[in-house]
Amino acid sequence: MAEIYRTTNFILESHENPEIDRNDGGHIKISPIAAVSDRTQLSPSQAVELIRFTIVSGLAFTKVMNDLGITLGRINYQENGNWKPHMHVHLYGRALHAKYQIFGDPVIPGHRDEYKPLTENDCKLIANEVTSLFLEDNFSDEKWKI
Repeated sequence: MAEIYRTTNFILESHENPEIDRNDGGHIKISPIAAVSDRTQLSPSQAVELIRFTIVSGLAFTKVMNDLGITLGRINYQENGNWKPHMHVHLYGRALHAKYQIFGDPVIPGHRDEYKPLTENDCKLIANEVTSLFLEDNFSDEKWKI
């Protein structure tokens, strides 16, 4: 996985073997740096940090993909950790003109050889947008009481 951005307690990564092709919207994931099996093990401040980071990551992901010509109709957020006890949140971009994972259909999990991951440039652009969003008053530490 390629690291995109890191907060105090969480890391945003791009999947090398995504479940959504880059041109179908892409696939990124947020994981806690210190392993927890599910969100009930997060402290209140970590829970707030996770929600804020998920929102900011989703906004950044949407803006970057749209700017690159991959029009996202939405992002599906899915918390997982079933097969090994390590909570993580998938952000599945859902492009309006998807070829494999058709917009409006449920995500069909599984890696396909033809699914391309986000590019290094995509990841840099998302990281830059996350940085910009965290500088906005709406997402400031003070506003979110972190």
